[in-house]
Amino acid sequence: MAREALQKYLASRFDGWTLFTESAIFIDVVNKPKFVNLEGPLEAGALQILRGIPGLAVIAQPGGADRGVDPILRFAGTRVPVAVEFKRRANPATAWQLVHDAHERPDKPILLIAGETTAEARKILQEHGIAVIDGLGNAHIELPGLLFHLEGHGRPEQKVGDAPPTRLKGKAGVVAQALLLHHDRAWQVKKLAEEARVSGGLAHRVLARLETEGIVAAQGTGPKRVRRITDPTALLDLWAEENVERATRMPAYLLAQTPQQLIEALGTNLGRRGIDYALTGAAAASLVAPFITAVPVVDVWVTATAAPEELYDGAGADPVTDGQNVVFLQAKDDTPLAFREKKRSLWLANRFRLYSDLRRDPRRGREQAEDLRRQVIGF
Repeated sequence: MAREALQKYLASRFDGWTLFTESAIFIDVVNKPKFVNLEGPLEAGALQILRGIPGLAVIAQPGGADRGVDPILRFAGTRVPVAVEFKRRANPATAWQLVHDAHERPDKPILLIAGETTAEARKILQEHGIAVIDGLGNAHIELPGLLFHLEGHGRPEQKVGDAPPTRLKGKAGVVAQALLLHHDRAWQVKKLAEEARVSGGLAHRVLARLETEGIVAAQGTGPKRVRRITDPTALLDLWAEENVERATRMPAYLLAQTPQQLIEALGTNLGRRGIDYALTGAAAASLVAPFITAVPVVDVWVTATAAPEELYDGAGADPVTDGQNVVFLQAKDDTPLAFREKKRSLWLANRFRLYSDLRRDPRRGREQAEDLRRQVIGF
């Protein structure tokens, strides 16, 4: 059935399409083992990646990459010049840079060849019609007459001596949230560190990482040097992808007649007992974005110092193993509470933390997150 559905989808989108696809659901084998050809000047690193892709034949021209000549993609009698970009690693920031490049040169398809790509980067590229092939075995090229798709299953190898970038999680993620909350502000390192309540060294490392990603631009020198966010959309996608919290989840049940009564009772009880909290997920979103109506369970971040018994007692809730309508979320520190906002006497996670939490909710969370982003965040 999956194969038949794909055939119908392709027939509706393409006039004379060609498909090479390999996934866990089905394999479509074509007559020719090397089905799509890419020929032209290419860098050595790109060649190594391309030669590991099944169904793709690579014909390299002597002399290596030459910016004056475009590689040619050939398939089913069709010849398409492509602009090739080669990167060691591609994340959402890289993807948005390529999207902006594609808008400036709409006459030529862009093909990204990368040693590795993140899932969010591939999603952004695919949504904006930019082809991608990586060293993990992922590939997606969609052109009139061609849908070439492979799903990789490998993981990148850790290279000895490679210094990992400052990932936007934990306290570094708080720095990213400060930048997002004031994305039109010019920042000095010291002021940013004070705003995020982190060390000056960490704030500087985050800014340096974002500058290399093309998300931050620096102005001035010495004490007057400031940084500005040039692409808040890319920063949000990058932070949301890297902001992975391993929270302790404590399910509970609090008697209430309606979801709204439940939300208000939970916040009031915790506040009365002096327990720091921030509502998140669908419950918090329903207070800032009325279009989100389904609130099956109220998720709430609580301070890392509170014991489980203190939480249950303070909220007036009972611990349960199933049938919960409240879930207490507790991280190793209080970074999830950073920049929490007050709404109708209730503390909510800030809009960016809320967006990130919704994205990871399996209960229609991604759809609700995009609604929140479109109508509340705005970029």
